[in-house]
Parts: sequence; structure tokens; C-alpha cells
Amino acid sequence: MANVGSKSIMCLIVFVLFYMQQVKSSSELELLLSMKTSMKDPLGSLHDWIPRSQSFCHWNGVVCDDLLHVAKIELSGKNLSGKLSETIFNFPYVELIDLSNNQLYGEIPSNISTCLALRFLNLSNNNFTGLLPQGSRIPLLETLDLSNNMISGKIPENIGLFSRLKVLDFGGNVLVGSIPKSISNISNLEFLTLASNQLIGEIPRELGLLKNLKLIYLGYNNFSGGIPEEIGGLSSLYHLDLVYNNLTGEIPLSLGNLTNLEYLFLYINKFTGPIPRSLFNLKKIVSLDLSDNFLSSEIPELISQLQNLEVLQLFANSFTGRIPNTLSSLPRLQVLQLWSNKLSGEIPKDLGKHNNLTILDLSTNNLTGKIPETICYHNHLFKLILFSNSLHGEIPVSLSHCKSLQRVRLQNNHLTGKLSPEFTELPLVYFLDISGNNLSGSISERRWDMPSLQMLNLARNKFFGTLPDSFGSKKLENLDLSENDFNGTIPKNFGELSELMELKLRSNKLSGEIPNELSSCKKIVSLDLSQNRFSGQIPTSLSQMPVLSLLDLSVNELSGEIPPNLGKVESLVLVNISHNHFHGNLPSTGAFLAINSSAVVGNQLCARGDDITSGLTPCKSLKKSSIWWFFLTFLLGILVLLVFSALVIVFTQRRRELKVKKVESSTQNGNNWEIQFFDSKASKSITLDDILGIGEFYSEISNMQMFVKKLNVNIIPTSFWTNIQEIGNIRHPNIVKILAACKSEKGGILVYEYVEGKDLSEVIGVMSWERRQKVAIGIARALKYLHSSCSPTIFIGELSSRKVIIDGKDEPRLRLSLPTTTAYVAPEYNGISEKSDIYGFGLVLIELLTGKNRGDAEFGKRESIVDWARYCYSECHLETWIEPLLKSDAVNNQNKMVEMMNVALQCTASEPAARPCASDVAKTLDSFVRSNSCGLGLKRCGSV
Repeated sequence: MANVGSKSIMCLIVFVLFYMQQVKSSSELELLLSMKTSMKDPLGSLHDWIPRSQSFCHWNGVVCDDLLHVAKIELSGKNLSGKLSETIFNFPYVELIDLSNNQLYGEIPSNISTCLALRFLNLSNNNFTGLLPQGSRIPLLETLDLSNNMISGKIPENIGLFSRLKVLDFGGNVLVGSIPKSISNISNLEFLTLASNQLIGEIPRELGLLKNLKLIYLGYNNFSGGIPEEIGGLSSLYHLDLVYNNLTGEIPLSLGNLTNLEYLFLYINKFTGPIPRSLFNLKKIVSLDLSDNFLSSEIPELISQLQNLEVLQLFANSFTGRIPNTLSSLPRLQVLQLWSNKLSGEIPKDLGKHNNLTILDLSTNNLTGKIPETICYHNHLFKLILFSNSLHGEIPVSLSHCKSLQRVRLQNNHLTGKLSPEFTELPLVYFLDISGNNLSGSISERRWDMPSLQMLNLARNKFFGTLPDSFGSKKLENLDLSENDFNGTIPKNFGELSELMELKLRSNKLSGEIPNELSSCKKIVSLDLSQNRFSGQIPTSLSQMPVLSLLDLSVNELSGEIPPNLGKVESLVLVNISHNHFHGNLPSTGAFLAINSSAVVGNQLCARGDDITSGLTPCKSLKKSSIWWFFLTFLLGILVLLVFSALVIVFTQRRRELKVKKVESSTQNGNNWEIQFFDSKASKSITLDDILGIGEFYSEISNMQMFVKKLNVNIIPTSFWTNIQEIGNIRHPNIVKILAACKSEKGGILVYEYVEGKDLSEVIGVMSWERRQKVAIGIARALKYLHSSCSPTIFIGELSSRKVIIDGKDEPRLRLSLPTTTAYVAPEYNGISEKSDIYGFGLVLIELLTGKNRGDAEFGKRESIVDWARYCYSECHLETWIEPLLKSDAVNNQNKMVEMMNVALQCTASEPAARPCASDVAKTLDSFVRSNSCGLGLKRCGSV
């Protein structure tokens, strides 16, 4: 009987265990189904999460242990959305939860401490908000990754309760406050990332107690004070990144004790003093970036001890002395950027011979001597930037054989000699600027075969001879051969340069007629042929150039009449035809309507009607007999010479007069209003009363569609007419034309042409990658035109997606306003400038890529979107920052997306001097968008 009883008890135990197992399995099933219910699954990743005979252990994203309990939930990158249910932390045996790279939102459930078996939790790259979970004693948790969300508030004071953590990543959120000292309780911590938040205060010395730390990434915050000496005691540390903060003082000597350090990034801070000599004990260092600080003194020769160094960036500091010769002995050196310092002496003569240089930027220093022959010794150099030094001698022959070169900037030095035949056959060079030197020789005696060339600047040298028929490239956009000694004619083949936007041949000895073939260059915006010996008439075909904005034909021997149709070119803004032999009527339309007297002087022209700006004689006076005319000319000839100076003064005064209609309007309480037209059709079709009567926004008068914008009197400067005239004369395909402007003591009104379309901010969410590329290039070209082709330069002041209209042809159109607008400027707050415009453009690029703008609430402070973007980019995971809509396009365009973000981050550099100019941005975007290359893949660039 005893045996029977024992067997019964054993059966009962087995039954109970089996029952409990079934209950637990049933409970986990319900938890999984509850999870599914709370989330949207557009990709169908949870299609098999349905109750049926098949165990949930076989469901997609679910992994079970040997006892058939849920051990892992892996659903990364499934485009899941919705709020995260508290049931996620109720699985009793789960060890790993990975829901990263989705679209989940809401607060992170607070019951994380109930998940006692959890070792790994990754909720990164979602849209979670709210506060961080409080520190909990989860005995086995080793990885906690909540990066790249919108989590706010402070880091919990009891964060140290996560005592078993090895990986802690809160980067890319909007956290505030300081780092709690209790973090020192996480004694096993190996990887600490708090980058790209809004953290303040000093970096706690207690970090020095975490002896297992291998990586510290605290960049893109607002930390102050110095680097704690205690950091130097972390012997396991291989990566230290404290960039983009407000850290001050000298770099501590103790960092030289980090013998395992491979990456040291301290750029964009306020460090002073010399580089500590102890840093040259870091024998394992691979990348050292101390740029954008206030470091000084010389760069020690001890740098030769860093034999593993691949990247050295010390630009934008105040280093003096010579470039260490020992840099030539670093066998792995690839990137060397020392630009914008006070370095002097010669470039080390063996630089490149024992290195593997890919990028060399030593521009804007006081360097002398010659360019070393060894600089491209291993044929890997693709970026050579040495401009604005005092280098002399010839361009090394070895550079002519450097087939890897892509970007070459040697302008503003004292280089001499001729271009070798091989130099003009470099296959990958797309940007070549050797202007402002003493180079000489004929450039037409050699074969030009540069198929990638987009920008060529040979200006301000001593080149002579005729111009070559071709430069071997169909991509050429900018060609500047000004201020040389070229002679002969303009080759007709120039008309085949279909991408050409700027052609500058000023101050040469070119002659003959202007070829009709130039009119085939439909993209030319600026054409400068001044100060040459051209003869014949102005080709009437120039009036067929659709975007021509600047035309300078002054100081030549041109004759005949001005083609009337030239005044009908709507895009034409600035014309200079002075000091030629033109006669007859000056066109009274378009750019000639209010032309400056200095732009027509030195001809035999007359003006029609009531033109008061050109200073020309009214044409009616020419109706007198020719005998009387010549007799009068003979008598007054000497007098004209005597009073020429007085006439110049009169012309100058008249040039300042504006073509303004003054009207007193009863509809505006008797205020005196002035109106200035910038469009001949508008001046004939609408009146001031029409404009004052339509209020604001869209209207149509006399079949003219227009958009009216009222201005607050508080933002109207005293120089209103001068400023607005510069803007009103702009004609560019990517800029909305201003038809008229009105002003009174009570306010102002701008009248724009009406563009059918929507603001970029309204449509960006549904745009494909191809459309976004087109928008980026269009805005960049407009910016380049405003900064490079307008005289004086025009700054936008407020460049945002709200100021860009996408028209019916999917082209971006900038709507300009008064240049005093400062609502969207860069963080330096020094008013509007070229660099503040570039900063705004960088923000637009970030919005095109990520779908986020700096007005989003989750970014808090104004700069936070830049910090967030830099953090995401530095993580090198495209899916962490690209807008979800573009993820399907990323398969074939990943490199282009990364390269565009690279450009965006260069444009939003905190130091204005580090931002590129608009022309370089436009060329860079064009080059990689139109090519299939993988791009540079660099996270920072030099002076481009």
C-alpha cells in the first residue's frame, strides 16, 4: 500500500508541475497576443502571431529556452508603431528584448523592475517620450540602450541601482541636468554614451572609479569645466569623445596614461594651451581630433611616436611654428588637416612618401617653400587643399600622375611655371582652382581630358595664347579664365558646355565677335566678357538664354545697336555695356529700365521716355539734322572733356534715384505711400491702389497673379529702398521674383509673382528621395547665386522649409524677404551673413533627410536637432536617422544619403569658419547626386 501511495503522490506532483507549466505557457501566450494588439504592423512581421497548434516558440521574433519559455523577443527594424504595453516586462523568463529601429511612441513602462531575468534591453531609435525609468535592482541587466528617442527630464539620481550594467546608452534624447554621481556604483560599466542631449555641469570625477570603462561618449551637450584628471586612470579606455561642449582649461596630462586609447575626440570646445607632451605616449591612437579649440604653441616632433595614427585633425586653432618633419614617418597616416592656424615654414619634403595620404588640407596658414613631390607617392590622395599660403615653385610633376585626385585647391599662393600635359588629363578631378598665382604658358597647346571636371578656375595668372576648344568635360559648370593674357577668339565649341552656369573671361586680350553658339548654354547665369577686345554686335541670340542674370560686356570694341529683345529677358538683372561703340536707343524694358549711368557711359546711346537713371541724352534730341548735330558736337567737344568729371558726379547721383511712384492714398488714413516696380508688365498692369486694396496673400489683377506680403513697420530699415532694390532685381529659376515694393511710415508691402505650389514644409513628408535631392540642389544653386553672382552679395537671413515653395515642375523656389530677417540664423547670433545662410541650409538638409525640423518640440533648445543629427550620424547606422518613408530608397542610395548628411553637418558646424561656402556646397551636392560613387563617408571635412 505504501508503494501505491508513493506512486500516487509522484503522479500528483508530475501533474501539478505539468499544469503549472501549461498555465505559464498560456500566460506567456496571452502576453504575446497583448503585445501584438497594442502595436501596428504594416510589414506583417507578426503575421504568424495567432493562437493555433504551432507553439509560439516558432513565431517570428520569438525565441524560447529549453523549457519552452519566452527567452528572447527580437523585433528590430520591423516598422512597428503604437504604444508599448506594460506586458512587455511581465515575461518571467525573458532575457533579451530588442524593439529597436521602429516607430514606437509614448512612455516607457515603469514596471521594468519586474523583469528579473532580463539581461539585454534595446528600445533605441524609436519615438519614446516621457522620463527615463528609475534605477532598479534588476540583478542580471547588462545592456540598457534607450538612445535616439525623445526622452526628456533628468537622469535619475538612483541610476546607480542598475549596478550590473555593462552598456548604458541614453544618447540622442533631450535629457537635461547633470550626470548623477551615483553612476559610479555601476562598477561593471564598459560603454557609457550620453551624447547629443542637453546635459550641463561638469563631468563628474566619479567616472574615474569605473575602471572597466572602454568607451565614453559625452559629445554634443553643454558640459563646462575641464576634463577630470581622474579620467586618466581608466586603463581600459579605448574611445574618449567629449566633442561639441563648452569644456575649458588645458588638456590634462593624465590622458597620457590611457595606453589603450585609440580614439580621442575633443573638437569644438574651448581648450587652451599646448598639446600635452604626454599624449604622445598613446602608442595605440588611431584618430586624434583636437580641432576647433584655442590650442596654441608648436606641434611637437614627438608626434612621430604615434605610429598607428591614421587621422590627425588640428585645424582652426592657433598653432605656430613649423609642421613637424616627423609627420612624414607615420606609416598609417591618411587624413592630415591643419588648416586655419598660424603655421609657417615649409611643408615636410617627404610628406606622403611613407604615409598613405588621402586628404591633405594645410590651407590658410603662412607656409612657404614648394609643394613636395612625394605628396601623392602612393596614389591615394583625392583631396589636396593648400590655398592661401605663400607657396612658390612649380606644381610638382608627380601630381600630374596622381590619378586619384578629385579636389584640388592651390589658389592664392606664388606658384610659377607651366601646367604639365599630364596635369590636364587627370580623370577624377571635378574641382580645380589654381587662381591667384604666377602660372604661365599656353593652355591650348596641350590636350585637356578631364571628364569629371565641374569647376575650373585659372584666373589671376599669366597664361597666354588662345583658348582650347574643349576641357574634356561635359559637366563643366563654372569656368573662370579672368585676368590672364589670353588672345584670339572664344571657341565656338564653348556652346557645347550644356551645364555651364558661369563663364568669366574678364581682363584678357580676346578679340573677334561674340559667338552665337554661347546662347546654346541654356544654364548660364553669369557671363562676364569685360575688358577685352571683342568687336561686332551683341548677338541677338543672347536674348534666348533663359536664366541669364548678369551680363558684363564693358570695355570692349563692340558696336551697333543694343538688341531690343535683350531688354525682354526676364531673368536679366545686371547689365554693363559701358565703354564700347554702341549707338541708337537704349531698350526701355527689363534690366535696362533703371540701369545705372556707369553701366552705359562711353557709348553713343540715347534714352527713351522719362529715363532718369541712365544719364543718357533723350532720343528726341537726335531728331535734329545731322549737320547741326555734328556742328554742335564739334563746338562742344572740348567742353564735354572739361565737364566730364561733373557729369560723372551727376550720373552717380542719378543712379541712386529709384523709379518710384509716389501716391497719397485715402484708403490708408492719408499716409504717403511709395511704390517701386521691378517688373515692366506689373508697372503697366497694376497700381498702388490695387495693391493697397487686396490685403494679403494671393490675388489676381489685370490677369497678373501675385502674392502680397505685408511688413511690420518695426522690421523695415531706413535703407529699405536700397535693400529691396537689390532683391527685386534678382532673376533666378530657383528664386521667386518680386514684382513691386511699397513703403509708408506705417509699414511696407512686398508683391511677389504667384507660384502655384506648396511650401516645402507641407509636402516634405510625402516626397521621394529623388524629389528631395532635386530640392536640395535647387536651393543650393539659389544660395550660390545670391552669394557669388549678386553684387553686392545678398544674404537670406531666414532659410527654412517654410520659405521654399515647390512649384508645378517640382522645382524649389526661394521666397526672399528683407535682408534684416534674423529668425533662423546660426548659433553665433552675430546677425545675418554668408555663414548664417549656410547654417540655415544645413538645417533644411537635415529636415529633408530625417523629416524632423528644429521647431519640433522634442528637441527643446534650438540647437538640439543639430546635436541629435551629429550623434545619429556618428553612430553610422543610417536607419537610426533617415525618415521612415525613405528606408525603401536607402537600399540603392545609402551612400548618397550619408554624403548629404555629411554636407548638412559641415554646414551646421558651430564655428562659422568651418562651414563651406555656397558654391562648394552646390558643387558637392551635384557631384555625388549625379554620380554613383559611394562618396567620401567622412564625418567632418576641412575647408573643402
